[in-house]
Amino acid sequence: MNSERQNMIKTPPRIPNVLTIAGVDPSGGAGVLADLKTFSALGAYGMGVVAALTAQNTTGVTGVHAVPADFVARQIDTLFADVRIDAVKLGMLGTAEITRAVAARLRRHGVARLVVDPVMVAKSGHHLLAADAVAALRDEVLPLAEVLTPNLPEAEVLLGGGAIRDTARMRDAARRLRALGPRVVLVKGGHLPGAECVDVIDDGDGQIELRAPRIATENTHGTGCTLSAAIAALLPRRAGVREAIRDAKDYLTRALAAADELSVGRGHGPVQHFWRQWKADDRRPAG
Repeated sequence: MNSERQNMIKTPPRIPNVLTIAGVDPSGGAGVLADLKTFSALGAYGMGVVAALTAQNTTGVTGVHAVPADFVARQIDTLFADVRIDAVKLGMLGTAEITRAVAARLRRHGVARLVVDPVMVAKSGHHLLAADAVAALRDEVLPLAEVLTPNLPEAEVLLGGGAIRDTARMRDAARRLRALGPRVVLVKGGHLPGAECVDVIDDGDGQIELRAPRIATENTHGTGCTLSAAIAALLPRRAGVREAIRDAKDYLTRALAAADELSVGRGHGPVQHFWRQWKADDRRPAG
């Protein structure tokens, strides 16, 4: 085969391997299980390191059991010893000890594509991050992040207080959070009232607002996990971070719009991660 012929044959795009390090929600709406659904829906091969176990359903969290920090570290080291990992998403880490152990392993393995969702409180109000872990997250993890994705309460905690009640304050919060080390900050405005959900991106080159219609549904469990996981899945295959974030927000908006197709629990149900893959004909009962 001549060189011209060889040049005409294109190598198939490489499927990205994406890792989530987070807690497990047995109901499947948030945490590692939701992240894996998101990775799969967006064409990435998903892997999961478990940092915490929870007892929860769509109505609340009844218990949290942290995985020993040294075993979390062993999971990470064992994966990196064998598998090419193209992006990492961090979710619920739970304790300061686990947070520091994860940060040390990310540094050791030179992780560059890191999306940090600073999970602190569940939809039910249950605290998922110990108070002393906030400082560890701020000081050791945030400087490693390519993208940080706090909602408004999380941004307020990371910045030490001060209510964020409008887009002007969101812009200021994004700027101040970026000063803590992340290369890009996405402040999510879903807690603000209005017909639109407005998010603010600060990437150092400027700030932009992303707007999407607010979807009328009670099935909002795991939206933060899903958005950050979508960004991690898309980062290896998009030209830039802004493009990955835009496409991830569009994916989440459509997953929310399709959420009422599901009937999971009596509380805040999950979004429909597979809105693109699951067709109406596939859901009809046989006969």
